Amino acid sequence: MSKRNKLQKFADLQGFPNVYENFHHDNPQLVGVNGQEVELRGSWAKEHFKNEQAITLELACGRGEYTLALAERFPDRNFIGVDIKGARIWKGASIAIQQGLDNAAFLRTRIEQITHFFTPGEINEIWITFPDPFLKKGKENRRLTSPRFLDQYRKLLPPGGLVHLKTDSPELYEFTLEVMEDYEHADLLLHQDDIYSKELVMPELEFKTYYENMHLRDGKTIKYVRIQLK
Repeated sequence: MSKRNKLQKFADLQGFPNVYENFHHDNPQLVGVNGQEVELRGSWAKEHFKNEQAITLELACGRGEYTLALAERFPDRNFIGVDIKGARIWKGASIAIQQGLDNAAFLRTRIEQITHFFTPGEINEIWITFPDPFLKKGKENRRLTSPRFLDQYRKLLPPGGLVHLKTDSPELYEFTLEVMEDYEHADLLLHQDDIYSKELVMPELEFKTYYENMHLRDGKTIKYVRIQLK
């Protein structure tokens, strides 16, 4: 993508009514349309979605394909895709506007910052779909199923809230299972190392992103982990 095209997308985002951005990690302030400061913590459903429906987060949402698929399949629920890459979010936000998916929104921020933007229990469940597995040595704490992040999710979800991981990475899959052996604040409910080798355990798993289709063409298997936080 050219720099000019990327800058245009960044500019477009400021006019999208379904996108909120945080530009400075040391200042947890969100801005909406035309750079207007907004305060949505504790009131996402009421103030943005104009309803009282449960909210699901998709972390590292990329182009927002999973967020859009979930929003289309479950119109009685709200979905927020979270990613730091504005040019990627532009794609999903554009499609949501074009298709009238008012139950899909996007938050541009670092995932490390998400507890600044939601109150405890405001989020019903979390999906993590094909995140960067951070395979380099010393990067384990950046994996989205590390204890560091699970501790953050506990601040967002109600007791019994679910975290779903869908990945092609055997390293991230095994890492997550190892974390769950010692992590005292959650239960491992389900894990599968090849979800398409049998009947899917839930309809949400049938949605495929651009990258998932690419992984499948390369002969990779898709793994799934379901975690329930205490």
